[in-house]
Amino acid sequence: MTARYKPYKGPAAGWGALRSVGLAWLDSKQPIKNLRAMLKTNQHGGFDCPGCAWGDSAESAHIKFCENGAKAVNWEATSRAAGADFFARHSVSQLREQSDYWLEYQGRLTEPMRYDRASDHYVPVSWEQAFALIASHLNALESPHQAEFYTSGRASNEAAFLYQLFVRTLGTNNFPDCSNMCHEASGVALDACLGTGKGSVTLADFALADGIFIFGQNPGTNHPRMLEPLKEAVKRGAQVVCFNPLRERGLERFQHPQNPLEMLSNTSSPLNTAFFRPALGGDMAALRGIAKCLWYWEQQALEQSGPAVFDRGFLAEHCHGVESYLALLDDSPWDQITQQSGLSRDEIEQVAQRYRRCERVIICWAMGITQHHHAVATIQEIAHLQMLRGQLGKPGAGLCPVRGHSNVQGDRTMGINERPSSALLDAIERQFAIAVPRRQGHNTVEAINAMLAGQIKVFVALGGNFAQATPDTPRTHQALQRCELTVQISTKLNRSHLTPGRDALILPCLGRTDIDIQASGPQAVSVEDSFSMIHASYGQLPPLSGQMRSEPAIIAGMAQATLGNRPVRWSELADDYARIRELISATIPGFENFNQRLAQPGGFHLANPVNSLTWDTPAAKASFSANPLPKVLLHERVLATGQTPDLILQTLRSHDQYNTTIYGLNDRYRGVQGTREVLFINALDIQRLGFVPGQKVDLVALWDDGVDRRVKGFTLLEFDVPPGQAAAYYPETNPLVALDSYGEGSFTPASKFIAVRLEASAADIANQINVALQ
Repeated sequence: MTARYKPYKGPAAGWGALRSVGLAWLDSKQPIKNLRAMLKTNQHGGFDCPGCAWGDSAESAHIKFCENGAKAVNWEATSRAAGADFFARHSVSQLREQSDYWLEYQGRLTEPMRYDRASDHYVPVSWEQAFALIASHLNALESPHQAEFYTSGRASNEAAFLYQLFVRTLGTNNFPDCSNMCHEASGVALDACLGTGKGSVTLADFALADGIFIFGQNPGTNHPRMLEPLKEAVKRGAQVVCFNPLRERGLERFQHPQNPLEMLSNTSSPLNTAFFRPALGGDMAALRGIAKCLWYWEQQALEQSGPAVFDRGFLAEHCHGVESYLALLDDSPWDQITQQSGLSRDEIEQVAQRYRRCERVIICWAMGITQHHHAVATIQEIAHLQMLRGQLGKPGAGLCPVRGHSNVQGDRTMGINERPSSALLDAIERQFAIAVPRRQGHNTVEAINAMLAGQIKVFVALGGNFAQATPDTPRTHQALQRCELTVQISTKLNRSHLTPGRDALILPCLGRTDIDIQASGPQAVSVEDSFSMIHASYGQLPPLSGQMRSEPAIIAGMAQATLGNRPVRWSELADDYARIRELISATIPGFENFNQRLAQPGGFHLANPVNSLTWDTPAAKASFSANPLPKVLLHERVLATGQTPDLILQTLRSHDQYNTTIYGLNDRYRGVQGTREVLFINALDIQRLGFVPGQKVDLVALWDDGVDRRVKGFTLLEFDVPPGQAAAYYPETNPLVALDSYGEGSFTPASKFIAVRLEASAADIANQINVALQ
């Protein structure tokens, strides 16, 4: 496909989305089957969308999927297959030369495979042989801490619970998880402030809010079902205030594909009432400025006996550390606030006035906030702002970290946590009469470092694409290849399969769309969305191969081979997932009568203690943290290079991808077609740096450790980016993120703030020389 750039004039969704859905549907190669399946997406008795974690309305509707949900369904439910014949034709070395898009496009993995290093090919292996190989490696370890067990956020609650029970019985808490790379900062920040790491709102709260403030999130691409609540909020007169350096189409206008009037008249509705463009990394300063304005007005109200700005009763009864935080507001100078935020004092005061006028406010955020060095402090600043106005524990208000993968929050609830609470471990020990490890395990960054140091011998991945999703890509690849055994439980071929350890297995699993039949009959799994709703999910399509197994069955097979019947009869649990849910019900708080409650339409809600004004913090109150603003936004390891960055780069998704899964080479909303190696850059920066639009450049990261981190041949694309900033797609730019560049207190990669310089691409220089010679 030829690369083209054409600015997109249309709204989010609408006719463009319908066309995109139609192309994805036809490309699945089984459109009639998939149409029936798509109509069961997010429906009672159907399957939960394998895409994002946005919640579902309890209201009945014929269609409950968005454009990217349809892409996810059709991408998974394809008739294309990659089995033994495919791997016989392609060596691993040959497959490494292909793009990530090409790899997944080959279709579903259909039989277990083992890497044969002598021939450089994957060859068939039986399930029994695969399980025996895993067991022999795990049982030969000098310590269970020499193994890492990664989890993707698409794994079901049932699979995650079995997985953590297997691993903890083995004897380790080494659970590097995809959440380490996205919302880990949210969990750390909220747990410290409020005593729980989850958001406090439900989907119903959006209809009650008169203010929705969105920081560092692009819902049009990442959570398209959020667009309708935003549209309705603007329509009823609520404030919808967006903070994003890029003017993303999914934050501007929306054309509802199920609204005949809008579609036939080709009209659209606004998605915001105000749009502000902070500097990368400047959201904390912007939030501090808003709070400083509110504090000034509150002091005026106290002096003049006017209406309160703060919720004084809430602060007095439910909050700890208020005085220290207010002193910090006094000590935060406006010059620093405006310089770091990239917003003027007047703009910040405008935001504060809009916030002050709202009675019920929801604040949403995503990875534009979490993937910074000071992300934990920024998210605590969000919580502090809501605490000042008592915007917690009441309908239509609260905190909403918008999660990515469809069950990333559920996996945490089930115990996938490298730093588990004592309460969880105590409950497991009581229920299963085993001693579980108390030593903290490895998160993703720690796991990669441990593998690089030769401390890890076995790596098992329950889904995902660890090799590409993680930072510092070449080092991550080296880390995986130093293991003695790597095991990938997967639906499709990806880069992780091509970075095998000395021995390696590919174990093909069922996806969310596949009918799952075990000994007791058809099975349902469950997931938890961003609003703590637990839903049942029933696959709708026959699997492509009888050799594909469900995730619970694969985990049970590994556990049975490794542990025997300790502490449970694993095979019996895999025969009937209701038995797994009975164990969850007896172990995890909030899941009492799990099987019965799961059967009800819409599922059930896990209560959040914040909404009952209960605070599981040391002070037994919502706690303010007096976090100073960063002295400078550049990391000390960047400053130590002695070089001034040309630009600050953020990584982001295209509209044709979900996490590392790339559905196509287009990005409709940003006007890019046929390519992914582009750098979105301000025209003034192109001129300032001595380049021309369309020129190819290499991006070189600045980090003081002697490692040359660069990606090559990116085309400069003029775009409405604030000067000094730039953006490019991941995973292509993950090699630029140093493994040591992560959030303070969270280990979340700082992928939204990468100091880079640009060099003319060698290929581009050669082309210019050839043109000159001609």
